Amino acid sequence: MFDLPAQRAHLSEKYDLAPSPELAESMSDIYDRMSRVVSPVDWAIYAPYVKAINDLKAERNAVILGHNYMTPEIYHGISDFGGDSLQLAIKATEVEADVIVQCGVHFMAETSKILSPRKTVLMPDMEAGCSLAESITAEGIEEMRRRYPGAPVVSYVNTTAEVKAASDICCTSSNAAQIVAAQDSDTVIMTPDQYLAQNVARDVPQKNVVWWEGSCIVHEQYSAKDLRDFREWNPGTRLIAHPECTPDVVAEADFSGSTSGIIKYVTDEKPEKALLITECSMASNIADQLPEVEFVGPCNMCPYMKKITLEKVLFALDTMTGQVEVDAAVADKARLSVQRMIDLSRKLGI
Repeated sequence: MFDLPAQRAHLSEKYDLAPSPELAESMSDIYDRMSRVVSPVDWAIYAPYVKAINDLKAERNAVILGHNYMTPEIYHGISDFGGDSLQLAIKATEVEADVIVQCGVHFMAETSKILSPRKTVLMPDMEAGCSLAESITAEGIEEMRRRYPGAPVVSYVNTTAEVKAASDICCTSSNAAQIVAAQDSDTVIMTPDQYLAQNVARDVPQKNVVWWEGSCIVHEQYSAKDLRDFREWNPGTRLIAHPECTPDVVAEADFSGSTSGIIKYVTDEKPEKALLITECSMASNIADQLPEVEFVGPCNMCPYMKKITLEKVLFALDTMTGQVEVDAAVADKARLSVQRMIDLSRKLGI
């Protein structure tokens, strides 16, 4: 557990973190990326942290990887690279920095460490886990192998290093269908997201896709009735769903895709109104880039992603605490599964 009073006392001794309208004004180029969703008052609070973090990044030779579900002040204010799980996994192999700060959840930091074992990987809050990743263990993989002997195991990157090590290949929501279709087997095991697997099974009918019964606490909350009710209340809105939603929600939506797929769709289509049926910060992070689109409707927030804050990032970089380590033997096996995904994705052009 974080000792927040001690953390704040430590930071206040080294940094001037008082809200500063003057500093905020001098950093207007950064604020312009999020001004539609972050108020000037909030930006005056965030600006001292953003400056301190960006200065410290240079001192530490660090980069920050920001997932699409991070809040705007993190995604636009301090992240050097943003994207979905696949994009960040690949970027972790390419950066020349000594330190990687993972603004996301713990399995992402493990993946960065697996792919870049010589780099220091920092997790600003070790309790930023994932309900989906925690739904399966290596023993669960072995159970599925016993039930379906000879079938390859395709595991979502939203899993621990231990589960990746027990799998044959990984996938993300953006490449899952193509990865499954490319397997040399009629039956393919997918873990741990049952809804992603069911949506893939619909898209890849030539395969017998079987799955582990895990799910995401954010995406499983949406229902097809929610979408139908919203259409009735606000006709003309484009409904755009993540494939971790249930198949009936995906069927009700106008489009379904990964976080990067959602961004591309909205950017290309520029609907007058859009409801993103995924984590709340998605719409916030692309709002300023698409002023012609009105993002409307309810959203569900990931409590794990929201554990990452500017304050925790600054503390991690300042003290170099929250270092993520992965057992070497586990990392070697997990690296094979992740690298197979990256290599096959490049081969397939995705």
